[in-house]
Amino acid sequence: MTIFGYYFESYYLYIVLVLPCVIWAMIAQIRVQSAYGKFSRVRTARGLTGAETAEKILRSQGITNVAVAPCRGHLSDHYDPRTNTVFLSEGVYGSNSVAACGIAAHECGHAIQHATGYAPLRLRAALIPITNLGSNLAMPLVLIGLLLSSFSYDSDVGFYIAFAGVICFATATVFQLVTLPVEFNASRRALSVLESQGIVSSEEKSGVRKVLWAAAMTYVAALFVSLANLLRILILVMGGRNRRR
Repeated sequence: MTIFGYYFESYYLYIVLVLPCVIWAMIAQIRVQSAYGKFSRVRTARGLTGAETAEKILRSQGITNVAVAPCRGHLSDHYDPRTNTVFLSEGVYGSNSVAACGIAAHECGHAIQHATGYAPLRLRAALIPITNLGSNLAMPLVLIGLLLSSFSYDSDVGFYIAFAGVICFATATVFQLVTLPVEFNASRRALSVLESQGIVSSEEKSGVRKVLWAAAMTYVAALFVSLANLLRILILVMGGRNRRR
């Protein structure tokens, strides 16, 4: 197959395999924004801000070496294990909304995971440098391999180079897969501690659950996008080799 043949087959496979997953990911993002927008307008009865919620949760778990700090951006909340800091976005840090309490609790869930040595979190951290390297090498190797394959019919060198690119791309998919239990577990921890500490009422907890569930679906959608792209690349590489035989 010529390189133009690979291009059109790749385009077709993208439409059939990847595009539906991309659309789902976009819908998931819209649902997150919708849930956040709705419950960011609902104030909690206790009136604790996101920062106060985070500090209360951390203290309740005996975690004293984790700081809570603001960060810029919209829904840019995250826990940084390198600095032991829960970073809360501007709309969460000083807000006493149901959404802010839920997001703050979720990020504290990651801090609790780190403090207790939660295995999937440790595995994800170990995969980060491998995933970064694999993501940078994946497509160049696939393209080089397919180019060599299109000009050579007597050598499998191109196939092996392209397949190495597939393996590199797979590291990103594995990372997305490992991310799922980490995120779902952090949300479960968040809901549990919010209830046990009486930070939110049962009705408010329902709102928190909806916000966290919508956020979790974005990670599920990201996994399916990655799986679809991996399958697309694998079909291109394996299909090209089979046609040369």
